[in-house]
Amino acid sequence: MKRLTVTLFVAMFSLGLYAQGDSGAFGAPPPIPNEYGKCYAKCKTPDVYETVTSQVLVDGGKANTTTTKATYDTVTEQVLVKDGYRKLKIVPAKFETSEQRVLSSDGTCSIKVIPAKYETQTSKELVSGASGKWVRKKKAPNCLSANPEDCYVLCWEEIPAQYRNNSTRILVEGERIDTTYTEAKYTTIKTQRLVEPARVEEEYVPPVYKTVTKKVLVNCGGATTTYSEAKYKTVTNKVLVSQGTFTEWTEVVCAGDVSSSLITQVQTALNSRGYDAGTADGVMGARTRAALAKFQQDNGLPLGNLNISTMQALGVR
Repeated sequence: MKRLTVTLFVAMFSLGLYAQGDSGAFGAPPPIPNEYGKCYAKCKTPDVYETVTSQVLVDGGKANTTTTKATYDTVTEQVLVKDGYRKLKIVPAKFETSEQRVLSSDGTCSIKVIPAKYETQTSKELVSGASGKWVRKKKAPNCLSANPEDCYVLCWEEIPAQYRNNSTRILVEGERIDTTYTEAKYTTIKTQRLVEPARVEEEYVPPVYKTVTKKVLVNCGGATTTYSEAKYKTVTNKVLVSQGTFTEWTEVVCAGDVSSSLITQVQTALNSRGYDAGTADGVMGARTRAALAKFQQDNGLPLGNLNISTMQALGVR
C-alpha cells in the first residue's frame, strides 16, 4: 500500500498534472489487483468551460445635429419710380427763310476836270560868238632862266561862245473832263415767311421704372439630427459549466517504469497522429504534456497521466 501511494505521488508529480485535494477526496482505495507492480491513480478532471460569444457595447451611439443656414434667391424686379403723365407741348411756328436784294445806295456820277499837261523844254540861245585872247603863261618849258619871270610867254587861246538857257512850256495834253460813274449798291436780306402757325400738342410722358435686385427667402434653414448606431464588439468568454472532479481509479504506468525510452515512444506516437509533441527527445516537457492531454481529451481517454488506456490507444507498450 505504501508503494502504491508513493508510486501514485511520483507519477502525478512527474507529469505536473492536476493537484489533488486532501486525502478524503480519494475515498476508498482501488480494488486489490491480482498481481503486484500495478499502479493506480485518481486524477482531477479539469473544469468544463463553455465558450460563450456575446456582444459588448463599445460605443453607445450619439446624436449629431447639423444646422443648415437659410437660403435666399436673388430676384430682379421693376419698381415704379415715377408715374406716367400727359403734358402740353407748344409746337413753334414754322417759317421759311428767303433772300432778297434791296437797294442800299444809288449809283453816282462824278465829273472831274483834268487840267492840261505841259512839258518844259530847255533851249540854248547864243549870247556871244567864239573869240580868241592872249593869255600870259609862267615859265615856258623852253625858257633857260631860273627866274620864271624872265621869260614872258603869251598864248593865244580861244574864248568859247556864250549861250544862255531858255525854258519854254509846251502843251502836251489839253484840258479834259473825266466823268466817273459808281454802281448802285444792293444788300441781301433774309426774310421769313410763315409756313405753319404755332400750335399746342398733348404729349404723353411714360412712367419711369428702376430695376431693383433683392434677396427673397427660399428656405428658413433648420437643424437635422442624425443618430449613429451603437457599436458592439464581439467578445468570446469561457463560462464555467461544471467544476472538475476526481476520476475513478485508473491503472497508470508506475513511476519506476517511466523511462526516457517510453517518453520517446509516446512523443513519436503523438507526432504521427498529428499532435505536436515537439522533438522526440525523451523529456516530458510542457509541449509533450499539452499534446498528450489533447489526445486524451479528443479520444475520451482518462486525463492527466500516462495511463494504460492511453498507452494502448497510442500503441505504446
